[in-house]
Amino acid sequence: MKVNVINGQMSPREIDRYIEYAYKKHPGRQISMMDIIINGEFVDLKFYFKDTDFQRAYRSADYLVNDMEKLNDAKQAEFSQKERHKV
Repeated sequence: MKVNVINGQMSPREIDRYIEYAYKKHPGRQISMMDIIINGEFVDLKFYFKDTDFQRAYRSADYLVNDMEKLNDAKQAEFSQKERHKV
């Protein structure tokens, strides 16, 4: 991950802490770049994410799931019998 420190300087240890924070804040996302913007006593973080493959979302009883394994057997059967729309 590329890290840009803007409006000041920061130790490598501080930068590593912000990188750890970024991964905890956005688990499962690939961060390509992060800007650390120093604003007086405060720090603003801006994240840039890598383009990832589209993840299919399934709607089931008014809630979304991204994995069919999370649904019970009846809902899985319902989805397997459903007519698919062409994209």
